[in-house]
Amino acid sequence: MERYMIHLKNTGYSPKNSRELVYKARDLTSGMNASIRIARVARNFLEFDVAVEKDDLDSLVEKLLPIGPVDNIRHVVEEEIEKEQGITDGIFYFNNERFWESHEAFEGVWKQCFGREKEVVQGIILMAVAFAHAQKNDISIGIGMLRRVLDKLGTSPSTYHSIDIDRIRNKAKEMQQSNNLVIFEI
Repeated sequence: MERYMIHLKNTGYSPKNSRELVYKARDLTSGMNASIRIARVARNFLEFDVAVEKDDLDSLVEKLLPIGPVDNIRHVVEEEIEKEQGITDGIFYFNNERFWESHEAFEGVWKQCFGREKEVVQGIILMAVAFAHAQKNDISIGIGMLRRVLDKLGTSPSTYHSIDIDRIRNKAKEMQQSNNLVIFEI
């Protein structure tokens, strides 16, 4: 089976509906050789992490249409990516609430870093992961990750490429104090 991120347009769901959406997707695709792993809920789309045979992908997507129209589909494969492209992709995914994909893009960058840079990138990754947890309504896990975000960012320089590290650090502190995750762009 192949792994895909299927994004459907959000027609009114919130992260609190994440578990319900997984069950609904599993019901709609019952009888298929497919696995619906997780549903994450962003403002504009629903993200389903699925495994299915390539030949069955269109059928699976068709069965999910009662939940919402297709936004996009991404085949998840392990890929090596140029560092600069990984940063560009990571920022794009983060700013479009595709936090799992942002995490994956920055992980590709992280593998190419050394020393302090590696820790800064890991802090960005952890922020994306915290928001990915929020999209599954795992707020307490996401909030718990903020300490690790701050530990990794430490007193690093105020920017990393075009990313405002000071802003991430300040947002993480604010969210810790308010005990709430508030999505922002990097």
